[in-house]
Amino acid sequence: MLLTTALAVIALVLDQVTKRIVENNMYEGQVIDVFPPLLRWYFIRNSGAAFSMGESVTWVFTIIQAAVLIYVAVFLVRKIGSLPWALALGGLMGGVAGNLTDRLFRAPSFGRGHVVDFIALPNFAIFNVADMFIVCSMIGICLLLFTGREVDGKRVEHAKKTKRTHGAETEAQGNE
Repeated sequence: MLLTTALAVIALVLDQVTKRIVENNMYEGQVIDVFPPLLRWYFIRNSGAAFSMGESVTWVFTIIQAAVLIYVAVFLVRKIGSLPWALALGGLMGGVAGNLTDRLFRAPSFGRGHVVDFIALPNFAIFNVADMFIVCSMIGICLLLFTGREVDGKRVEHAKKTKRTHGAETEAQGNE
């Protein structure tokens, strides 16, 4: 739990510090080539979700982010039984907390704030550090689930084999 919390705090701080640096050193709409043409800083304020979708319902994203953060912090963190889950959930909490902080405390108003985005890749979205933590964490969570690793550290694979074997035996007995 300590590792999860530490990673969440690191992600939140990195996200907020980088956004503050961008706000203090760039003007909105400014583009700075970093590694042309692969990477550039492009300062925008995003009122919507990914790819600026849902710009008129910013408050919905605030509620969803708060719900995700509360659910993970209250219900999942105490069940963590493996290092990969600790990292995945810590990164997810930190990323969600970073964007939620923007929604709560940035203009135009509480709960409807615009998220600062600034990392631009060619032919892709403009995003931020919080988004990177969220995406990497969700990829990790999907991999953990696909490989049968539960939050508590147990593997599901054995239970599935038992069910399949038992189901096959039951079906075979019914055919006799």
